[in-house]
Amino acid sequence: MPSTKEYLNFILEQLSNLEDISHRAMMGEYIIYYKSKVVGGIYDNRFLVKPVESAERLMPDAPRELPYEGAKPMLLVENVDDRKLLNQLLKQMHDQLPEPKKKKKK
Repeated sequence: MPSTKEYLNFILEQLSNLEDISHRAMMGEYIIYYKSKVVGGIYDNRFLVKPVESAERLMPDAPRELPYEGAKPMLLVENVDDRKLLNQLLKQMHDQLPEPKKKKKK
């Protein structure tokens, strides 16, 4: 089941204190970026983030779930109502995330 715009808007509102949050629709789901780096996404109305050390430390009991078949497991953010946690999570994750890939020139 694809994610809803309403859930996307809710998550974006929760992250509205952060600068440079963006998203991109992809096959009925949404990729979430913070300062141009992929932090995770919204899959089946679940907010999943990459399992970097800082995310695992902030959410030690977070279940690992597959965003879609064949993907690597990600951490489920269960407490999406906690705006402070979400903002802290993305800020701490940023330095541990890979740089965006450069687009190849044709």
